[in-house]
Amino acid sequence: MKKIITAITVILVLVVAYSFYSYVVAVDLKDRVVTVIIKPGDGFSSVADQLVTGGVVHSRKVLKYAASWRGIDRILMPGRYDFTGRNSCRSVLDKLEQADFVRVKVTVYEGAPIWKVASVLAQQMEVDSTEVIALNHDSTFLSSLGLPYLEGYLFPQTYFFPWGTPLKDMIRDMVIMFHQQTDTIWPADTFSRLSIQEVIILASIVQAETRIDEEKATIASVYRNRIKKGMKLDADPSVIYGLGGLDRPLTTRDLRKATPYNTYLKGGLPPTPINSPGLAAIRAVLYPDSTDYYYFVADGCGRHRFSRTNVEHNRARREIRSTLRKP
Repeated sequence: MKKIITAITVILVLVVAYSFYSYVVAVDLKDRVVTVIIKPGDGFSSVADQLVTGGVVHSRKVLKYAASWRGIDRILMPGRYDFTGRNSCRSVLDKLEQADFVRVKVTVYEGAPIWKVASVLAQQMEVDSTEVIALNHDSTFLSSLGLPYLEGYLFPQTYFFPWGTPLKDMIRDMVIMFHQQTDTIWPADTFSRLSIQEVIILASIVQAETRIDEEKATIASVYRNRIKKGMKLDADPSVIYGLGGLDRPLTTRDLRKATPYNTYLKGGLPPTPINSPGLAAIRAVLYPDSTDYYYFVADGCGRHRFSRTNVEHNRARREIRSTLRKP
């Protein structure tokens, strides 16, 4: 009997030792990256299969027993988990327990139209870009956000989204960021002058006109002056937006094409924003410089020259062209 007990004890010690060794021994993936996707509702068995098949761990049984013992098999957080370098069952379970899933950096830059935002999300988050555009016309979704459209309200910012985040949740986070950044900047009498929607529309045009923050309030004053006087905006960026975006200068023929965004042909503001304006552009529209300028033209060096009359404006254009021609 003593020999039997001793043998059983030895076997148990060996099993425990082997299990502990299998639990802590590391597998070296070196530079190889193994991605494990956990979807909502996935059981631990499917996760273990991915880990073993990918070579992250060797023992499926040890992994499952340890996960059950630690309770990790009941608290799986959906997401994308990347494994590289040295990994053991213990370190893998630590990663799952801490929900150390991949968070993807997504940057919406100032002045990005919605199709650019859609392209970024498609590249970084592997979503269908057409679905982003479709949400811009989804009345039910827009109503849930309290918006007439998404364009202009996808706040330019760098976001870190867990891989696999539903598209609507990402869009909702961008809109929430818009409100967080702008809720305190609206003056009390905004509504007697321009509505919030009108401010964002005009701010998107200002954003497209210049990257230089100190110029924005002056450019905003030009457009505000033209609006007050009943003049057409003659805004090139809105024409470009209406033509679906261009990677070349506008032509006379472009300016004659009738679209809802052709501010050379239509009076007033375009029907929607034309991009995601930043805070500086929004503030510039809310608090424009006090000027009597009605015109401006790019000086070819990244800035603009401002004029009070069309005569001054044409003179400035000629002078700039002449300067740019000089060797």
